[in-house]
Amino acid sequence: MFSRKTLTGLIPLSRHFCTSTQTQKLERIADELLNLTKLERNDYAVLLRYKMGFNKYGPSVTAMGSLSSSGAASAGAAGEAKAAEKVVFDVKLEKYDSAAKIKIIKEVRAFTDLGLKEAKDLVEKVPVVVKKGITKDDADAIVAKLKDLGATVVLE
Repeated sequence: MFSRKTLTGLIPLSRHFCTSTQTQKLERIADELLNLTKLERNDYAVLLRYKMGFNKYGPSVTAMGSLSSSGAASAGAAGEAKAAEKVVFDVKLEKYDSAAKIKIIKEVRAFTDLGLKEAKDLVEKVPVVVKKGITKDDADAIVAKLKDLGATVVLE
């Protein structure tokens, strides 16, 4: 833990900046976050960014949005066409052939960082989004692989 030197010796920074109840609360929150699965942590991160007002696409997309809304005549029609075009996609598994369940679980594990149990639980929750926030090319590759295995997949 970080410390600060004073005349009386070393004092932990947590005691200097926080009360003990605040420190206990933060430790409890950290423990709860560590107990989440990878999918839950991803969903939590997205939710936290949303609640704090951060744009998940970064500052360049925000700047393009303010440029097209500022009324630039030459970029007006072109900016609206690009804004209407979807950049980020989610891959949703709607149904699958029960004979291909094991192959689909293996494929889901290949493009996610899930363990066997998490991937199995995810596939069994059909319909479910198996991959969020990916580019069109990556999404098309995943959709093609899953369709070849006998699954019904939709891009959202």
